Amino acid sequence: MRFSTQTLLLQLAVVALVALLSGAVHAWLTYDRLGREAENQALTLARTVASDPSVRAAVQSISALPGTPPASELLVGPLMAVAEGARARTGALFVVITDEAGLRLAHPDAERLGEKVSTDPSEALSGREVTTRNTGTLGPSAGAKVPVFAPGSATVVGEVSVGYSTETIGQSLARDIDPIALTAAGALLVGILASFLLRRRLQRLTLGLEPEEISTLVHDQVAVLQGVDDGVIGVSADGRISVFNAAARRLLGGPDLAGKPWAEAPVPARLLALTRADAAEGDAVELVAGGRVLVASARKALHGREDLGWVVMLRDRTELQQLTRQLDAVGTMSTALRAQRHEFANQLHTIAGFMSMGQHQQARDYLAGLAATGPLKFPVDQAELLQDPYLQAFLGAKGVEADERGVTLRLGPETLVRGRVTEPQEVTTVLGNLIDNAVNAAVAGAATERWVEVEILDEPGVGTGGAGAGTLHIVVGDSGDGLPAAAGTAADPDAVFAEGFTTSERPARAGAGQGLGLALARQLARRRGGDVRLLDPGSPGGPGAVFVATLPGTTSDSIRRDDNA
Repeated sequence: MRFSTQTLLLQLAVVALVALLSGAVHAWLTYDRLGREAENQALTLARTVASDPSVRAAVQSISALPGTPPASELLVGPLMAVAEGARARTGALFVVITDEAGLRLAHPDAERLGEKVSTDPSEALSGREVTTRNTGTLGPSAGAKVPVFAPGSATVVGEVSVGYSTETIGQSLARDIDPIALTAAGALLVGILASFLLRRRLQRLTLGLEPEEISTLVHDQVAVLQGVDDGVIGVSADGRISVFNAAARRLLGGPDLAGKPWAEAPVPARLLALTRADAAEGDAVELVAGGRVLVASARKALHGREDLGWVVMLRDRTELQQLTRQLDAVGTMSTALRAQRHEFANQLHTIAGFMSMGQHQQARDYLAGLAATGPLKFPVDQAELLQDPYLQAFLGAKGVEADERGVTLRLGPETLVRGRVTEPQEVTTVLGNLIDNAVNAAVAGAATERWVEVEILDEPGVGTGGAGAGTLHIVVGDSGDGLPAAAGTAADPDAVFAEGFTTSERPARAGAGQGLGLALARQLARRRGGDVRLLDPGSPGGPGAVFVATLPGTTSDSIRRDDNA
């Protein structure tokens, strides 16, 4: 049997039991109330009869006799007439008058006259009024006993006992039982209806699932959501965050937002826009959060025709982009090597020709020139200002790539790096984004001579033993037309660092990361305590925009200190 069916039957049983008990209690209270009313009515009638002067005188005169008159005399006596008259007027079951010994002087049954009463008269004969419920010779009754006092005296000479049949009380209860039964039936029907409505609501809230199925789903949800590397955010139909797994907290770099309103969540605006009513379901967007490049997508969650809200998925592309950038650099260097292969062959042929002709001095001069310039010559002006091999290789590869696009990459005269780069990935991300943007701007610019100038200066740090973590200062400028005035950089220099900002007129390719480079570079720099900012927006016709970056803790000056030693 389904849990919802068991719950319904249990509720119906409880409602029926409550209705039955309520009806029974109501009936009992009604019966008790009718019994008390009969007792009070009997007490009133008994007092009336006992206080009648003729009754008091007649009972006193009979009590003074040495014996009790015969039944035939009592039957036609005044007491019998008074008692029967009162009984006939009030509908009482009996009105009995006795003497001081409890012998009947008046009774509805003539054969009982002169006999002792069947119930104990001692309390009434001792001068106290009592109400009773007992069964006598005439059947069960609710009544009262009242003492009869001698005229002008406090001496008890007899008693008056009045009773109303409990069968009459039962008949009155039978007349009142219909409303009680209707009330109980109405309560039962309301309870049944409420139980059915509660069952439907329970099924709707649990989507028709049984408790065992819900428990299994909870365990599966915890296992899946906490075991995947992708961030999962569940937004309920009422706009609250119902699921926020550990991967989402790690990727967004914030606290647990479960239970918070989704519209007020401290997440990027582009992530909130995925769940708008006019958003295209399934579209993926790239955004920057917590120093990471994330790909986010959102889909509607439906169960049948019921709208359960949204499911937002987050995937980390930071490492993939870093690897892609490194592979691009390797590919660029490979292209440069292939391009200079013929030059190497020509150089070898030249040396062989000098040797075969006996021109040894010319051969030595030629080899000296090769030794001075190196076997490979990257198209980067003043590359000798860099002593870090990583920066040399990276800027050399960027120089080859820029040269293929007709742009000269050069180092500024203030460039001086004597330490070693200790955080190459972050330096590559920041420097690579700035150079790529500058090359694109130079290519799109109107200047005849296209160039990108980079100045890099390392500031030594202070550490134990004289070898501390230094700061790398980077300045990148270009020959482009500068940032357009429509971008609003004059009023707000930080506008270029907003996610999605781009000056390219070509549409962005899906997953290309366009419009995220500057935002990512700034977040990485600020995470280290540095910054990336716009120094000069440039002007039409050139020179172009100038960006400056500060990267603390990315170099080591240990080499410099070792050389000085």
